[in-house]
Formats: sequence, C-alpha cells, structure tokens
Amino acid sequence: MNQDKLSDYDFDLPEDLIATHPAEPRDHSRLLVLNKITGEIEHKHFYDIVDYLSSGDILVLNNSKVIPARLMAVKESTGGKVEVLLHKKLDENIWQCLLGGRAQECLELKFTEEFKAKILKNNHDGTWDIRFNKSGADLMKAVEEFGEMPLPPYILQQLKIKNEKLKKEETKKSYQTVYADSQKSGSVAAPTAGLHFTPELLEKIKNKGVKILEITLYVGMGTFAPVKTEDISKHKMHAEWVEIDNKTINLIAKQKGGKIIAVGTTSVRSLESCWNNLSELSNDFKFWVDIFITPGYKFKIVDAMITNFHLPKSTLLMLVSALVGKEKIDKAYKEAIKKKYRFYSYGDAMLIK
Repeated sequence: MNQDKLSDYDFDLPEDLIATHPAEPRDHSRLLVLNKITGEIEHKHFYDIVDYLSSGDILVLNNSKVIPARLMAVKESTGGKVEVLLHKKLDENIWQCLLGGRAQECLELKFTEEFKAKILKNNHDGTWDIRFNKSGADLMKAVEEFGEMPLPPYILQQLKIKNEKLKKEETKKSYQTVYADSQKSGSVAAPTAGLHFTPELLEKIKNKGVKILEITLYVGMGTFAPVKTEDISKHKMHAEWVEIDNKTINLIAKQKGGKIIAVGTTSVRSLESCWNNLSELSNDFKFWVDIFITPGYKFKIVDAMITNFHLPKSTLLMLVSALVGKEKIDKAYKEAIKKKYRFYSYGDAMLIK
C-alpha cells in the first residue's frame, strides 16, 4: 500500500457513532488498548488506564486552555451575519481568523455596541487578519463574555440533525481539560485526549509513581486543517506555538527505564519537534511547530500515547498510523466501529502502548 495517498486514510463511519456529548463522569468513557508490537486489542474503560502505567513512566499533558473563540458578528453596513473563529494571535488587538459568511477587506464588524472589529487582510489560505477595537486583557475579557466554545463542525452538525443544543456554560466546562492552565490560555480547540482525565484519576496515577509533566501547545489550525492533496507529502501544516520549559526537558531526557506516554497528538508533536530541534538541555523550548508526522517517521522520544478516534483523511489519523503502523490502526478502527465506540472530540479513547 502506498501510504502517501490521502485516500488510504479514508473510512466509513456511521453518523450515530459521532459523540455529541462527553461521557459522565469523564473517566467512564471506553478505552481501546492497542499493543503496537503485537496488534493485540483489549476493551476497557478509561479509569483502567492506571493499570497500564508503571512506576518510572512519564505522562505528558498539554495544559493549554481553550478560549471561547467562536464569535458571532453582524456587518455594520448591511446587518448580514458573519461568524468569526479566532485562530492565531498576531498582536495585542490583531488576530488571524477563519470567517463564516461573505467577507471582504475593510469590512466593519459588530459583536456588540462596544465590541467591534475591522477586516484588514485576506490571506488567501482560508484565514483573514482582523483588528479589534479592544486589545490585550480587555479583548480577552470580551471574548470570554461574548464568545462560544469552538466545538468542531461535525459536532455542531450532529446536534443540528438531532435538534439538540448544548448550554454555553456547560460547554465551557466539558470542552476543557481539568488541568488546563489559565496562564496558558489561547487554544482554539481542545487537546481532546485529555478530556477523559479527572482530578481523582490523575491522583491515582501519581500515587503509582508515574511522573506527570506539562507542556503547552496552543491548538490552532495546524491540528485540524484538512488535507486537500491526494499526495499527502505535499500537505503543509499550519504552525502552532509550543512551550516546554528546561526542567521538563531535562526530566524527560534523563528518565531511565519507564516509558514516555504522550496524552494526545498535540503532546506527541510538541515532544518530537522539541527533540528534533534540541541543541542543548539548558534552554527552554519556545518554537513555532509545523511538524507533519506520517508513516515512515522515526520517533525520537515518544513511546506510547493516549488519543481519541480521529476523522478520516486527517493528519491526526496519519500520526497514530505512524506510531503503530497503518494495518494495526485499520484493524483497531474496524474493531472500534464494530463495538460501537464513540468517535471524535467527545468520544472514547485509545491507548497505544
């Protein structure tokens, strides 16, 4: 099989397996355990994850916090609706955004009478540069007040089909990891593999002798942008900002015996980018990362990972295929569909060990 072809990563998923609500409690989601060497599959619940971790292991979490990045605006000129999805901060009052609705440069947008913006530039890659009339902390306060959590389009579509609605305040809680750091606010999508953890489960993991370390990748378009070329080697990832402090780098570099287990594809990409660009252990790693991991990639640091079940033809599916092998992932996904696992952001989890 030519694994450079986008069509090789396609599969049929029944729509009723697309999760529109998280499991309650979080750690009661199902867990498919996949042995990357043998291909053996086990069916568990997420709270069983502690049984697969050992003293001396390192569990790496992405502590970035999701902002309510979806804003609804009207055009000052016509009153027409425009959806604004914050993507990347360029300056204290300028963001690169995705827009839903007809837009053009110099268009004035209004969110409220006091909260407005102007479209500065069409970047011709699906993004637009927008200048807000608020900046810094005042802008983030307005976003928190008037924005909605940026649930993925496939969840919104399924909710519409089912004629269901999610309460704004409930979504702000459910689409956020329990360990999200308010000082690391800025992601426009959740690092969803981490949604399954509860404080109690994390405490059990610590008590078993597992080191829990935190890194930061501010999730943006690089994580969820679709691949549009049949030859996947021609796909260009959007860069996302990563921060890993020197202490964390040293703990991982000097770890002996146990495994490095990354929680989510964002943690995998952060760690692998760091080790690909690491010149010395005395510096913090702060870097724009656009690494695209596909089958054939040689992992430098990650031994195992916790992840969700991903979209067909996505860069995330390609990454997990790189870690365990395309045939094993295909088999695991067929098994997950047969056993009616819940897919995507609010869905069930997989441990690749």
